[in-house]
Amino acid sequence: MSEIIVGLDIGTTKVSVIVASIEESEQINVIGVGTSPNEGMSRGTVTHIDKTVASIQKAVESAESQSGMKIRGVVAGIAGDHIQSFQSRGVIAINNPENEITRKDVERLIQDTKRVALPSDRRIIHVIPQEFIVDGQDNIYDPVGMSGVRMEAIVHIVTGSITATQNIYRCLERAGLEAHDLVLEPLASSYSVLSDDEKEVGVVLVDIGGGTTDIAIFEDRTIRHTAVIAIAGKKVTEDIRKVLGIKNADAEHLKRNYGYAYLPEITDDSPINLPGIGGRNPMEISKSLLCQIIQPRMEEILEIVGLEIKRSGYSRHLHSGVVLTGGGSLIKGTAALASDVLGMPVKVGIPKGFQAGLTQEVENPIHATGVGIILYAAENSMGRGHVIKLNGNGKNVFRRLINWFNEL
Repeated sequence: MSEIIVGLDIGTTKVSVIVASIEESEQINVIGVGTSPNEGMSRGTVTHIDKTVASIQKAVESAESQSGMKIRGVVAGIAGDHIQSFQSRGVIAINNPENEITRKDVERLIQDTKRVALPSDRRIIHVIPQEFIVDGQDNIYDPVGMSGVRMEAIVHIVTGSITATQNIYRCLERAGLEAHDLVLEPLASSYSVLSDDEKEVGVVLVDIGGGTTDIAIFEDRTIRHTAVIAIAGKKVTEDIRKVLGIKNADAEHLKRNYGYAYLPEITDDSPINLPGIGGRNPMEISKSLLCQIIQPRMEEILEIVGLEIKRSGYSRHLHSGVVLTGGGSLIKGTAALASDVLGMPVKVGIPKGFQAGLTQEVENPIHATGVGIILYAAENSMGRGHVIKLNGNGKNVFRRLINWFNEL
């Protein structure tokens, strides 16, 4: 009997829903995909609840139609410029008779690392272990089964705005859905486009979406740094619209079909015909002129990415270079521009990890987050000995959050 996981990517420009089944053999199959334009988000945060709810419902209906299933619960992604991260450290004593470290000891240590002072308007989204230290021995990644009397952990803590998080839960509740978990989007994307070898030797994931550019840095198989930049593909579209004086839809069409992010990549500088507005005569522009609008904004995004890489302190350890994904990576010449700006090898990451079903429909950088959410949920639930059941009647997470506020 297969289990079902539904991944929901609520992006600034689109909502994507992916339905996957996990067989007893742990094979993951895509059985439904739904997408819908979204006008209710700005820079990864909800700005118009009704529009966001409508987009979620439309994408869910499309996925339900393909999969033949009724969707009641989802694992959702979260991003936005409200996301912040930092390192924390915790320590506990091992007090069982044989001094053998158990899974409960690890969970107790992780809870200890959460004892950090946070502003009243923020909440912890993820606590990601980076390294365990047992009786002074460091570089331990799984201490379960080892002997020791003192165990420490260095963890990466990701926090988000309570208001922004609450608004996502509210949108899901109004759409008739139950949120089983929230996943940081760059962390999710890493599951679908990065290999274990890349994570081991050092790699930067850069997910250029519509409203935000998400960064995740990996080394020694664990995440070392995360950041969210509030400039992405939507700004490129706005630049085209303002410079050429055309509609937003026409600007988006130009960017996707004729846009180049790097002038040397243009081999055919044939003219592009643009329809006139309000009865005006059509106009004609060259691809090189369009590139001169796109390239400065893409350079700005990548230069900020470069500054974030330097700030992380891992710039000398990233031997696998950069992996680009997200809709912004599909602008022709983006990889070449990124390699020039960042001074590293760059490739475009295509989501992988599904064995059967609608695999061709999701093998596109725009679905990196949605696919990653599925893989993240499957791996973490399997690690606990069960698969998340998304069609159950568990207590609603939003209600639990409200109760927690009341108790506070």
